[in-house]
Amino acid sequence: MATVTLRAIVCSFSIIFLLKPNGFSCQQFSITFQQPTDCGVESYFDISSLSCVKCGPNQVNRLACECQTGFRVLVSNGASITCQQCPDANQGVTQDGYGCIHCPGSVGDNGKCQCPKGSVLVEREWNGNPLNEAQCEACNATEPAFSAPDMTGNRCVRCEDSFINSSQSCVCGTSNIQVRISDIWCICLHLHWSGKLECICVTQALSVTSLWFSSFMYSSAAACLLFSNRTACQSLGNMCVMNMHSSSTINNDACGLYNTVYRAAQGSSQDISYWRTNLPWLYYGDQLGLASRILQNEPLPVGFSFKGTQKLRAAVYSVRGEFLRWESVGGGNLQVGRHDQFLFWGQIHKLFLRLLNGYPEPVFYDVFLVIQKPQEDKRLLAVPLLNINQQFNGQFTNQGSSMNNWYLTRRLMLVDTLSGREKSLSSSPKVIRVASNIKIGFQLVTNTQKGQVYPPLMTVTYSDILVTDPTTQTVTVSFSLEYTMDQEEARVKTDIALGVLGGVAVVHSLLKTASWKRRIASPLIDLQTIMKFLVFYAGDLANVFFIITVGTGLYWLIFFKAQLFVSVLLPLPAQEERFVVYVGCAFALKTVQFLHKLFVQLSVDIFFIDWERPRSKASKHVEGSGEAKSQASPVSIWRTYFVANEWNEIQTIRKINPTFQVIAVLFFLEVVGFSNLALRDPSSDLHLSPEAYTPPYSLILRYGVASAMWLCIGLIQITFFKVIHERFVEDKIRQFVDLCSISNISVLLLSHRCFGYYIHGRSVHGHADTNMDEMNTNLKREAENLCGQRGLLPNSDTQTFQISITNRLRAQYDRIIEPINWRSGPSRLVDASANPCEQSTNAYHTMNRFLGSVIDHAHREMDYIVKDKLLFERIIGMEFIEPLDKSIFYNDDSHSFADVLFYGNEAVLLIFDTLFFCVVDLGSQNFILAAVLTYLQQLVFRLIRNGMGRRNLASKTLVDKRFLI
Repeated sequence: MATVTLRAIVCSFSIIFLLKPNGFSCQQFSITFQQPTDCGVESYFDISSLSCVKCGPNQVNRLACECQTGFRVLVSNGASITCQQCPDANQGVTQDGYGCIHCPGSVGDNGKCQCPKGSVLVEREWNGNPLNEAQCEACNATEPAFSAPDMTGNRCVRCEDSFINSSQSCVCGTSNIQVRISDIWCICLHLHWSGKLECICVTQALSVTSLWFSSFMYSSAAACLLFSNRTACQSLGNMCVMNMHSSSTINNDACGLYNTVYRAAQGSSQDISYWRTNLPWLYYGDQLGLASRILQNEPLPVGFSFKGTQKLRAAVYSVRGEFLRWESVGGGNLQVGRHDQFLFWGQIHKLFLRLLNGYPEPVFYDVFLVIQKPQEDKRLLAVPLLNINQQFNGQFTNQGSSMNNWYLTRRLMLVDTLSGREKSLSSSPKVIRVASNIKIGFQLVTNTQKGQVYPPLMTVTYSDILVTDPTTQTVTVSFSLEYTMDQEEARVKTDIALGVLGGVAVVHSLLKTASWKRRIASPLIDLQTIMKFLVFYAGDLANVFFIITVGTGLYWLIFFKAQLFVSVLLPLPAQEERFVVYVGCAFALKTVQFLHKLFVQLSVDIFFIDWERPRSKASKHVEGSGEAKSQASPVSIWRTYFVANEWNEIQTIRKINPTFQVIAVLFFLEVVGFSNLALRDPSSDLHLSPEAYTPPYSLILRYGVASAMWLCIGLIQITFFKVIHERFVEDKIRQFVDLCSISNISVLLLSHRCFGYYIHGRSVHGHADTNMDEMNTNLKREAENLCGQRGLLPNSDTQTFQISITNRLRAQYDRIIEPINWRSGPSRLVDASANPCEQSTNAYHTMNRFLGSVIDHAHREMDYIVKDKLLFERIIGMEFIEPLDKSIFYNDDSHSFADVLFYGNEAVLLIFDTLFFCVVDLGSQNFILAAVLTYLQQLVFRLIRNGMGRRNLASKTLVDKRFLI
């Protein structure tokens, strides 16, 4: 808090009001903007009505209408006067302005007699009779003079009539009290007001006897009621504000006195019924429901955009009721925000000592909103005030959330170090009262396209702080300018989208569950089926939440930042909690789907079918017989090891580079400055000046910027990978298929019990275990189309298939692999005499011969057919035909066997990384930390996938893991 003035409230009020052609719908609470300088010499500025009032004949404007030089007051009723010119040009006007008198010397420029320095000008005889010529005489306090020295001791004046009426002298009667109105005016009154008027309540257990209240409250009320003294009325109103606009039917306190004068006052100012003549406007009325009618009945006759200058003005009054100035609210008066910001928030810790020394007296503000049409005078719309500390009969009236129970007021102060002084006005206060929270709120009209808003509301909360150690105590003060809109429609639309997409997710999950049941050849609906459905539904529902949250974030980001006329406003921080819950749900459900995908990939069945056959037979000497026995030459296993290692390498390849992804996202967010788009500010600037105030971040905008940036860079990488890298650099998936053909090895993958993928790698040359010359010759013949094609079917190039196998084929597969699986089972099932290596070798050869014979149609009862998949089958991911008698090989040119690799699940990985990054950022508000943790997460899961995938590969292919490098 650089300076605690009202200007601090709206340090950067940067909206410009664009007037519409219709009239002022808030006319009843708007006034014409006039300043003292606008009144000219024939009018004066009325501090009560804040308007220029024309003076009568022979009068001039000073702070009020006064007689011209050489004119005396003929008639005065307190609010207006009548002037008459002195008959003799050599006469001067008396000091009281009511008579004319010959001067002993010259007549001054002010039209009054002048005396030499040290002399007292006496215009009456000692008994009070006017002199023909002014002189110096002692004052007579009795009849007929009834004169007494004034408060300055410079002259003798007639006593105020209230003194004479009470005691027939200048002494106040014993049954009356003498009160001081100003430095030059005292009156004697018989008052019937009662109650503990001079106390201000700090807490229920503590009240402070205010010297200021006890000294000036009676006099201000009396002068305001009896003489319509505007300054006294303003002073009384200020004391009501210092008392938090609180009143009671038991104790007639400052606000009670104000209400007494209010009820007795006649007429209204500026045609506003709540603003009585000569009185400050403090209350809007006490009818229930009035607040909602004032704030939400009619919108302002203006629209606003995000560019412009401040449009708030305040009438500033001293604690004594004097009008000080008109003050523009905003600009650089308090540097807690940027000059062009739309919404700001500041928290400042202020030392007590500075408050006590810098603000010995409070200053009071009547805040107005400036509205102006082209070629027309400015209009001022009164800004209503909601005082959270206001009480009636000891009960708080404005602390509830129901607008219908609020009581709106006017006028506020920022710091009160005066009313807490008990012994002397120059002593240290026992307590100070500080406006600890000030908020100016605008509510956008629903479905507006031109930035229409309802009248603004200023909400203020005061804190009473006991002064214990001014040198160390601090005060926390906050200021905010808040624009809101009704978020109910957006919430309803979000719920509708969530319901519709959630229903689609249920249907899609049911289809995936039905497909899974068909692929495992299980017709029963058991607990496993239900759990599988829930896992599928978790993944689909995560996508629903992700779509809704990203769409919501982009909607607010685009429409809030790009709008010219305001039609949408950001949800408040409290309203963002529901959005954060949606993001959390998306991340939790996507984590379940990701872990499920990881588990499925780590448990896939895989086998490498080696088509290589011995080319010749070798002679082997048999011991004991002396004969040489001929047998087939062994086939090299190194081709299988090589293919297995290549498969192991491609298990975690992705369509994006995770390191580049993290670095690029950080570069654009932190270096380029896209993170500044997430500020609660309509500005689209990517860079802020170091000295400028930085508004808080919006969680919705922050999520929108972060998710959009991560997805955009990821999609760009995927596009580059598919269009450029795979075509002109390398395509590891297709290279693996080519490697299988060159190595004469096929690959069988079973992701489900009766469903999987087949890569046909049978060499068209018959042999692959050959030397370099023959290998080059074979490749040349194939390039020149001098040999058959690589496809499974004759004259076909299709090498990859989705397969749906029969129960009979799967049962035979399990019987062959079963002895190997027993080794990891209970010890009672393990044959202790069997050699594990020999078991693995026998099982490998048996499985190789069996699968090779199946592919060659050697088993009629386990035969298969090759066909194309229907378009609808590919769309929903489900096979319509169940393989009862024959297995089905579906042509698959899209290499969908990558679904058991990271490569084929890039969408799941990209969304999971996006959500992980955003969730960490929402929790920490730190993009760098989120990026580092996301990179570590990717690294950890890649290591897990590599390590456990390598173990699964070794156990399922019967390849010793020592050869998997």
